[in-house]
Amino acid sequence: MWSPTGPDGTVAAGWLLIPLRLFLGTTFLFAGLQKLANPEFFKTSSASSIHAQLVGASHSSPIHGLTSHLVPIASTVGLLISIGEVAIGLGILVGLLTRVAAVAGMALSLGLFLTVSFHASPYFTGSDIVFFFAWTPFVLGGAAGAPAFDTWLAQRQPMTASTEGGLPRRVVLSHGALAALAAGVVLVAGGLAALLGRAVGGTAASASGTRTLTRGGPGSTTTTSQAGTGGSTTPTTGSTSAGTAIGSASSVPIGGSASFTDPSSGDPALVIQRVANDFVAFDAICPHAGCTVAYQASARIIACPCHGSMFDPRTGNVRNGPATSGLTKINVIRGSNGNLYVTN
Repeated sequence: MWSPTGPDGTVAAGWLLIPLRLFLGTTFLFAGLQKLANPEFFKTSSASSIHAQLVGASHSSPIHGLTSHLVPIASTVGLLISIGEVAIGLGILVGLLTRVAAVAGMALSLGLFLTVSFHASPYFTGSDIVFFFAWTPFVLGGAAGAPAFDTWLAQRQPMTASTEGGLPRRVVLSHGALAALAAGVVLVAGGLAALLGRAVGGTAASASGTRTLTRGGPGSTTTTSQAGTGGSTTPTTGSTSAGTAIGSASSVPIGGSASFTDPSSGDPALVIQRVANDFVAFDAICPHAGCTVAYQASARIIACPCHGSMFDPRTGNVRNGPATSGLTKINVIRGSNGNLYVTN
């Protein structure tokens, strides 16, 4: 099994596919562990969470009817995706149940294409459709003679099947034992990644540096008025404007941003304090493909992590495509009690 050429001098197809196999396996393994190690991925209030991604998909995905039902169980969906990616990556790397792992990888890639990159234009700029077809050689041929547990087990099994025409008992036991061992490795690796992520990343700020506002404070409405020009807000007295509290203004760093949930739509949203007491907020769903955007303070730009669209942090207008329309602006003011409020 370790020789790339057979008795007739031909090279087994599996050997030719080893670079692709290593790439797919490493990519899916890394993606799964990265999700498990990132507490923000499972935190409903985070702009980078699986919840925010599913909310965005419910607006733009061709299967939005399905994704909208998954929003209430977003954390469970995220956990299943993460563990699935780890299992797929390990299965392909060691060549155990290669066809099964490849079918699962193809299904996951198709799901990501329909929810994340469906609107990428031209279509080949979205990576998920490429991953979908990259799995096909392994779906059709499995390990195809390359070094793998599947190849080793195939060579160890008896040349003749059982008298009843089924699989030899030893083959079934061998596959079952190795599959159980692989499942144990997946669970241990996932658990360790999650513990490590919580130990080093469980802070109020997300991985992108965006903080998350928490509703609360003294009441859900206030009496404030918007003062000044250019979107600057200053607490005043004497006029009233009812709004919904989204969190403390002090939680938004000057020159930075914080995420929150838009109380009117339930969408992930973003509030930016470019200079002191100058707050501006936008719906954080990218109008191109429904991904959740984030503010990059160093570049002073709102960017979409999926396809590279960029938006003006003052107006929400498009600076660079592929998005063709800007972000929806949300009216936000700072109350006299120091909280931020979304107004109608």
